[in-house]
Amino acid sequence: MPPQTGKEDVFVTPAEHGDPLEVLPPQLQKERQRLEKLFTVDTEMLKKITKRFGEELEEGLQKQGQNIPMNITWVTSLPTGQETGTYLALDLGGTNLRVCRITLKGGDAEVEQEKYSLPSSIKTGTSDGLFDFIADSLQNFVKDHSSDSQEDGELLPLGFTFSYPATQDRIDHGLLQTWTKGWDVDDVEGKDVAALLRSAIEKRKIPVKLVALMNDTTGALIASRYKDPETIIGAIFGTGCNAAYIEKCRNIPKLKSYDQNISKTGTGNKDDIMAINCEYGAFDNSHKVLPRTPYDEAIDNESPRPGEQSFEKMSAGLYLGEIFRQAVVDMWRRGVLFHSEPGRVDQDGKDRKNIEEPYTIDTEFLSQIENDESEELADSKRLFEATVGLPNGENQLKPLSPDGQELLFLRNLAQLIAVRGARLCACGVSALCQRQGVTTGHVAADGSVAIKHPHFRRRWEAAVAEILDSEVGKIQLTSAEDGSGIGAAVIVALNMAK
Repeated sequence: MPPQTGKEDVFVTPAEHGDPLEVLPPQLQKERQRLEKLFTVDTEMLKKITKRFGEELEEGLQKQGQNIPMNITWVTSLPTGQETGTYLALDLGGTNLRVCRITLKGGDAEVEQEKYSLPSSIKTGTSDGLFDFIADSLQNFVKDHSSDSQEDGELLPLGFTFSYPATQDRIDHGLLQTWTKGWDVDDVEGKDVAALLRSAIEKRKIPVKLVALMNDTTGALIASRYKDPETIIGAIFGTGCNAAYIEKCRNIPKLKSYDQNISKTGTGNKDDIMAINCEYGAFDNSHKVLPRTPYDEAIDNESPRPGEQSFEKMSAGLYLGEIFRQAVVDMWRRGVLFHSEPGRVDQDGKDRKNIEEPYTIDTEFLSQIENDESEELADSKRLFEATVGLPNGENQLKPLSPDGQELLFLRNLAQLIAVRGARLCACGVSALCQRQGVTTGHVAADGSVAIKHPHFRRRWEAAVAEILDSEVGKIQLTSAEDGSGIGAAVIVALNMAK
C-alpha cells in the first residue's frame, strides 16, 4: 500500500473547472497551508498513535486506575439471537434521556420509546436534580405505556444504559469514575449510580426492577451480536467516543481482584469471556503522541475538566464544531477573515449567537458546509448568516457573511477537521483489532457522527485499512442495532437467564 498523507480527501471541484482553492488570495493560501499541516494525520502518525493505544489498553487490563480504565462489565455471555421477553431500558446520553419498552422476539425486536431533552442545568447541577429527572421521566413513560398483559404487582425488568465510565463490582452496580462529554453533576463521582437511580425509583413506587447497568458501547456490541454474529466491536462515534469488545478472561490480570464475583459468575475458566468497556476517550491524557493543535489545547484548557479526555476532545462530535470555531475566531482576530464592511444589525436573527461564544457551531454545521452543492455555496452563506454573528457595537451583532473566497476556504477547513476526526477514530478500533488478531469483521457503531455524517464511514474504513495494511472494507463499519435500547434489553435477558 502506498504511503498516505491524509490529504487526499480535501475538497476540489471537477477537474475541468480546476481547483478553486488555487485561486485564493495569498493570505488565505498561506493560512490554508498552515491549517493542512496542523490537521493532517498521515499513515505514519496513525500507526504511531495506534501502537500507543495498544499499550494503554494493555495497561488498563493489568490493573485498576489506569489512563484507559478497560472497565469490567460483568457481561459474560453473548446472545444466541433467540432471546425473548419484554424489558424497559433507560438511556442517559450526552444530550437526551431516552426511555424504551423493548419486546425481544428471537432475533428481532419491537421498540416503543420516548425521548426527553436534558436541560443544560441538569448537566452541571445536583445529583438529586439529575436522578429526580430520570425517575420522573421513567414514571411518566410507564404510566403512558402500560400493558394489559402486565399483572398487578409485577415488576418490569429494567436495563440502565449509563454512557459514562463506571467501575462495576457486579452487573447491577456502578461507581462513576469521572464525568465526560462536558458534564459536571455535583456529588455523583465515586457514587453508585445504580443505587441512586434505584432510590429515586423506590421513592416514586414505580413498578420496575433495575437488573443491569451497562455502557452504551457494551449495549451496541451486544445488540448487534443479537442480529449479526460477525460483529467484533461495538463503538460510539457521537458526542463522545468509545468502544467495547469481548476479551478472554485469562487476558485480564486485574480480574484477580474480583475473586468473590468470579466465583459467582463462573468466569474462572481460561476460555471464559468478558465484555470490556474501554472508555478510551481518555487516551493519551499525558500528551505523548496525539498531534494536538493550539485549538485543541484551548478547548482542553477552557473545558470543565482540563487535562482529561484528551482523545475525545480531538475526535468526538461534541468538539469538532468548537475546533472549527476556535480556528475561525483566531483568524478573524488576526485579520485573516471577514474583511468586508460591517453589515446592518438586523432584528430577525434573534437566534444568532456571537462567534466568540464557545460551542455556537456544532458538528452538523460542519457537515452542512462540507456537503453544500449550491451555486457559489449560497446555502453555506445563509447558514453562517443565520447561525452566528460578529460583534458590531455594544450588545449588537451583524450577520457573519463570508465572501465567496472565504466560503471556499472555510469549507476546506471544515473538511480538514472532519477528516482528521475520522482518521483518529480509526486508531482505537484498529488497536483492538490488532489485540484480538482479527482482520475481518463488523464494527457496530452508534452516535451522531457515525450515523449522520455522510463521509465518516468511508474515511474511517480507509484509515483502518492504512493502519492494518489491509484492503479497505475488510473491517467494516455497520450501524449499531440500538445499543442503548435493544442492547440493554438483551443484556437484561442474558443476566436473568443465568
